[in-house]
Amino acid sequence: MDPLHTSNGMPESEAAAEARRLIEEWADKPVRHHPTSFRDDTEPPAFGTSQPVQQEDRRVVPAWAAGIAVASIGVGAGITGVGCGAWLVLQGLASVTLNGVLMVTLPFAGVAMVATAVGGAISKARRAVTTTVYEAPVVQNTQINSYQRGIFSRTRNDVR
Repeated sequence: MDPLHTSNGMPESEAAAEARRLIEEWADKPVRHHPTSFRDDTEPPAFGTSQPVQQEDRRVVPAWAAGIAVASIGVGAGITGVGCGAWLVLQGLASVTLNGVLMVTLPFAGVAMVATAVGGAISKARRAVTTTVYEAPVVQNTQINSYQRGIFSRTRNDVR
């Protein structure tokens, strides 16, 4: 293949002239812009010929959303009650006197006393009777036999 010719057999100078002509032809054409949005700037009429129509408001709330709303209202009301009760208790404990401390601890002392009494009664009821009654004469006979054997003198005592 000749280095002065292109792949389709056209001489290099003719190919350059053809390329220049195509580029100039393309540059002379106007660029077409395609709009991507449209804005109508005409003023809408203040009123039309048709009568206004009542439009119903039909909002659909899922059951789980309504349940969560009701539960959150209930939890909020319950927490408010607990908070008020705690506030009242803490207000009472803030003015501590000896009589107040005794009145607060008195129920706990009563419960502890009852628990101790019940535990003592249960332990006495479960305790076994261990009284041993002997009806024959008792003889104590103790004999000690000592044996020593071996080089290192092992001692063995038999008590009977």
